[in-house]
Amino acid sequence: MDYPSVYQMFREVSTINGSKLAFKHKRDGNWFEVTWSEARESVQRVAKSLIALKVEKGARVGILSLTRLEWALCDYGIVSCGAVTVGIYPSNLPAGCAYILAHSDSEIVFVEDADQLAKVFEVRGQLPDLRYIVIYDGPSDPEHDVMGWEDFLDKGADVSDEEVVRRGEELGPDDLASIVYTSGTTGEPKGAMISHGNLVFTSWSACESLYFEPYFTTLMFLPLAHVFARLIAYVCLRRALPVAFAESLTTVLPNLQEIRPHFIASVPRVFEKAHDKIVSNAAEAGGIKLKLFEWALKVGRKVGDLKQKKQPIPGGLALQHRLAHKLVLHKIGDIFGGRMEWAVSGAAPLNKSIAEFFHACGVLIVEGIGMTENTSFSHVNRFDNYKFGVVGQPGPEIEQRIAPDGELLTRGANTMLGYFKDPEATAETIDEEGWLYTGDIGEIDEEGFLRITDRKKDLIVTAGGKNVAPQWVEQILRSAHFIGQAVVIGDRKKFLTALLTLDPETVPKWAAQNDLGDSSLEELAAHPRVRELIEMEVEQRNKELASYETIKRFEIVPRDFSIEGGELTPTLKVKRKAVVEKYKEEIEALYED
Repeated sequence: MDYPSVYQMFREVSTINGSKLAFKHKRDGNWFEVTWSEARESVQRVAKSLIALKVEKGARVGILSLTRLEWALCDYGIVSCGAVTVGIYPSNLPAGCAYILAHSDSEIVFVEDADQLAKVFEVRGQLPDLRYIVIYDGPSDPEHDVMGWEDFLDKGADVSDEEVVRRGEELGPDDLASIVYTSGTTGEPKGAMISHGNLVFTSWSACESLYFEPYFTTLMFLPLAHVFARLIAYVCLRRALPVAFAESLTTVLPNLQEIRPHFIASVPRVFEKAHDKIVSNAAEAGGIKLKLFEWALKVGRKVGDLKQKKQPIPGGLALQHRLAHKLVLHKIGDIFGGRMEWAVSGAAPLNKSIAEFFHACGVLIVEGIGMTENTSFSHVNRFDNYKFGVVGQPGPEIEQRIAPDGELLTRGANTMLGYFKDPEATAETIDEEGWLYTGDIGEIDEEGFLRITDRKKDLIVTAGGKNVAPQWVEQILRSAHFIGQAVVIGDRKKFLTALLTLDPETVPKWAAQNDLGDSSLEELAAHPRVRELIEMEVEQRNKELASYETIKRFEIVPRDFSIEGGELTPTLKVKRKAVVEKYKEEIEALYED
């Protein structure tokens, strides 16, 4: 362990590289730069103010905000004084925020703006441990224990630098640095306890697996509440590489062209959107431009295939490739700023065809895998040793094993301490030998590359990297008056859809009252007015869900699920795989453009 804690890693890197660029952020249309020395001063002020507010070692501090400079500064400041960072997705509804803040016993929460502040105010009565709220973009409100950002930073003026150093030097690898909440299969999140040692080790293992040069820079746009984004931040800290923060998710493409990063970390959805836009533009152009695009792509695929196999490129093909790059392919790289050496895709499976498409265009996307419980990293393809459709080889000092039932197990210093307040779930996930049961079914080839073939658990991971517990969403849908059963679909997809059955009692009654006659359930499932009825039910239930949990499209199944039909178990539980297989064509239709 080269550093005993995140505090020591940040302190050493920021001291050695004081005059170098650490962060860039955009405000009012202009990019501003922050050096490592300036970042260290801000982090020191955060730590001092927390100490002044009586935050003790091990106390939990929440952050409810989009990814931005202040998020990172607060994270480093929180762990520097021995406290624990608790990230909350800014898309969470008030009830979801309340659960995390209450379960973690958070004493202070940083919120981004008035919208996020309103969420906390709505559930304040459920948070007996919450003492203060700090708002990044907003004024102080002493009556409600709310501090504006600058007022908060001034709180620690009387705390000495030596007190922060004393606290920081007491920290060791086993001390808790963060609690990261992940969706459980019942919809109740579990808090993965991530230690200083987890973050220090995993950032090292990831650094050893990825290609960096001292001049590299990146654009950060993933939510820092997700441990994947946090890991990338710690990787950049370890290598003293500058991080630019995107203004928002809607400005990623223009920000990419402004920052011109050398690498990025992303979820598959961003690459899918870029792919769709490129192909759509080429199709709309038509004529000679479309033919030229198709020719260049064909040449790029030939070159890409040879590169992947580490075979030489014949002279004639190399000449064609230079011409294809000059005329067409360089424009693809320009979308990402024109300097990108590679991108890493994680948090959800990347479609092999998407990776091959961009590789043909000269943009290498190395896929990796991890989960919150192993600090979001166990495997990744290497810059000079990669395969598409697999998630790569393990990072240094991370072990992999396939259990007899096919489940992937990992072991290493990246494994969490356990689940907060849940020793039973911890024991079910980490065995006595330290093996972490990932819930993924996989295969390991002769070179040690891992291929994920299935998911042991029902947890859905969308193409955007969001974890969704389908049972939770299904429970909400089933609470609707006219909906019988529900099966939510969306693993590796852009959005969630659902197969719904009609309630066999309430729908026929409604039909009779609305002059639809004595129709069968199958006939009603196909009736336009019944579909309008179910649409209203789904829209109403979507209001109870976070945006990434909402149902975008649905299909009404003509018959209720039954034991006889093979959709239900003898205890009347839905057999998810059986339903998905039975209605495969209907599901495919839901995802057609």
